[in-house]
Amino acid sequence: MSDKIKPRLSKGLRDLLPEQMLARQRMIDTIRGVYERYGFVPLHTPAIEYLDVLTGSDAGSEVQQSIFTVNNPEKEKLGLRFDLTVPLARVVAQYRELPRPFRRYQVSPVWRADKPDKGRFREFTQFDLDSVGVVSEIADTEIIAGMCDTLTALDVGPYEVRFSSRTLLNLLLSHANIPQKQGADVFRVLDKLDKLGMKKVRLELTEGYTDKSGDPIKGLGIAAAQVDRIEQFLAIKSKNRKEVFTQLYELFSDLKNAEEEIGAVEKISDQLYLLGYDNDRAVFDLSVARGLAYYTGPVFEAVLLDAPEFGSIFGGGRYDGLVMRFLGEKVPATGASIGVDRLLAALEHLGRFDKRKSTSRVLVTNMDPDLTDDCLAMTFELRRAGIPSEMYLAGGRRFGKQIKYADAWGISLCVLYGSDEKDRGVVTIKDMEVGREKAAHLDGRDQWLEERPGQKEVAREDLLKVVREMLDRIDAPRG
Repeated sequence: MSDKIKPRLSKGLRDLLPEQMLARQRMIDTIRGVYERYGFVPLHTPAIEYLDVLTGSDAGSEVQQSIFTVNNPEKEKLGLRFDLTVPLARVVAQYRELPRPFRRYQVSPVWRADKPDKGRFREFTQFDLDSVGVVSEIADTEIIAGMCDTLTALDVGPYEVRFSSRTLLNLLLSHANIPQKQGADVFRVLDKLDKLGMKKVRLELTEGYTDKSGDPIKGLGIAAAQVDRIEQFLAIKSKNRKEVFTQLYELFSDLKNAEEEIGAVEKISDQLYLLGYDNDRAVFDLSVARGLAYYTGPVFEAVLLDAPEFGSIFGGGRYDGLVMRFLGEKVPATGASIGVDRLLAALEHLGRFDKRKSTSRVLVTNMDPDLTDDCLAMTFELRRAGIPSEMYLAGGRRFGKQIKYADAWGISLCVLYGSDEKDRGVVTIKDMEVGREKAAHLDGRDQWLEERPGQKEVAREDLLKVVREMLDRIDAPRG
């Protein structure tokens, strides 16, 4: 065939092979367990929305420009969703019968046609939790607590969930004499602080600059004296949340309503202290802005302290005006989204990535055609006992090939069963990891054949009991 098609992927997209998919599924199962413990319920929405639903969402110009447009037979204007929050707002408006508060979670892919980067793709998976219909700041406190509990459950290592509020940033605009209409653009630039650093953020706020690729980054034209006031605000930092509030009250002491707005955020901090989320996990950080323009109140994001270069891996905030586009009335809402792909990339970089490649924990070898039925029966005996297992089905009965197959897929145990074992009423169970470790220190094949590292012979009737014991030992945490 001369006109073969070259297998390839479009820029910013990737395949997820079994090892990555299994790690992703385990992560999603863990997150789902936390969200359901909080009482959130699942929701599914289509990948494709009407373009006016997406483009009128106040998400900000950069996101709006990154929407993938889609054609359908009816020639309607459609687009791929860029997040899961805008479709949620559409659902709340469309299904008025949904009881409120409506507390939902959703895990789904989203698409953005922006520049791919480390841990950043054009198709990626988000896992959101949101409370719709709750005015109380307790809903925001609950989201921050849920972020902490999720990252703890995922065993990501040291992390910080940082929070602030758009209301405080609005006070900053007044403090720096910047018109409120410029707020969305200013906040979008401030959201890049961790990634770009203050020097480039200052340039983007003022005259602009040229990035590493040679692309011009247009400045907002803000005066240097105004940016000095922004830097003064951002310089308020402390691991102790109470100290940050004290300094903030002092900085904004001359602004009308400042005490009330700061107090509303301080209430969230006090509730977090009450619930045991202290300064080591929940940090009041005035630099948190979040890039999406639809946020109206508290905003939050999480970073891994051992992998800060991956940026925010979990973020969100309050968006009380998003449903208004559909209903003409404000509906209070708050939530957060975890970037599954970015977090997995960060954990792989840190070596905290579970590299199990197979769902099978046991491979029953199949070396004697006369014993195939026995091996098949053993496989189903293990499965019915809840132990993920498979029997070797490929052609060829060679022992080495079957062991190599188990090794390639990272299967924990192999069950070896031949005519000699059957005559004696036993099976041989091989611990693949122990075999690899010990074989590396043996002197040649003769010594390996003599010692058979990682193998143990047990009575046939004890197969289930011994397999369970061996898997429990393999899965036990190592000190």
